[in-house]
Amino acid sequence: MNGNSLGVVLSPGGLAAAERSGGSPPGEPQRSAAAAKAGADPVPASRPDPEVVAKAKRRTYTAEYKQRILQEAEVAATTRGGLGALLRREGLYSSLLTYWRRERAQGILEALTPQKRGPKSKRNPMEEEVQKLRRQNARLGHPIPEQDPEEKS
Repeated sequence: MNGNSLGVVLSPGGLAAAERSGGSPPGEPQRSAAAAKAGADPVPASRPDPEVVAKAKRRTYTAEYKQRILQEAEVAATTRGGLGALLRREGLYSSLLTYWRRERAQGILEALTPQKRGPKSKRNPMEEEVQKLRRQNARLGHPIPEQDPEEKS
């Protein structure tokens, strides 16, 4: 063969003649002379670009939706194939249900644990301890010099 993959044997001059004449390969239909002169494709120009470049966006679910799906999943699990049908209908994976069940269990535990009342402390307990120790050292006569954060020893 001449190295082409179609198995068509061409004479050395036959390929050059087809290229010179602007002929199309054997499988392509012939274009009209007007279309060839204009250089236009036979498809209309109003055709949209078929390539879709969509940016992936992560789906988010509300707490109400999660609760509703978990309730439906418990009911659907009693029938054969019901859970799979629910997951296909909603476009979900079974791992999401596992994750949501875990979230629900943690949420129930967090809701039942006693909460410390009152406003949250804005003071740093470590800073209070440092100040207390500095005052104690100053009374004993061994003051600790303040270190500049930019100065390293």
